[in-house]
Amino acid sequence: MLLSKKPWINYVWQSGIATIAMFLVSLALTMEHAVIVSSIASTAFIVFTMPKSITATPRRVIGGHIVGLLCGGFASFISNLFYLSPLFMYSFSVGLAIFVMVVTDTEHPPAAGTALGVALSGLSIKILISVVSSVIILAIIHRILQPFLKDLI
Repeated sequence: MLLSKKPWINYVWQSGIATIAMFLVSLALTMEHAVIVSSIASTAFIVFTMPKSITATPRRVIGGHIVGLLCGGFASFISNLFYLSPLFMYSFSVGLAIFVMVVTDTEHPPAAGTALGVALSGLSIKILISVVSSVIILAIIHRILQPFLKDLI
């Protein structure tokens, strides 16, 4: 049977762990930063459905989101300084984040969303602490459960 060949136990418990992890992360982030919250949710998807993927490693999860924070903040600062078009700023933040992630080997696709979210809302200490603590929580849970996690995709 097709159903017997699927790791249903892993489907259920890894989705459950992702739910708990997102609840913990949601304590740090508010819905006023919806784009950033959705990029963290995308990170949770990668960490818990593709745990063996290179993009799920702590270096890429944490490093990628830090790059996203910095690139989004830089784009926002430059845009405000020179009165650039918001559309340019948003595009530039994503492109710059992709470039810096590739150069620094911190590629993590959801972190491009963090760059966009920060470009939209601006960089603040609250956002910085919230995002960094959120991705550290996800990375710690991933590291602890790594021996028990299976790739579901």
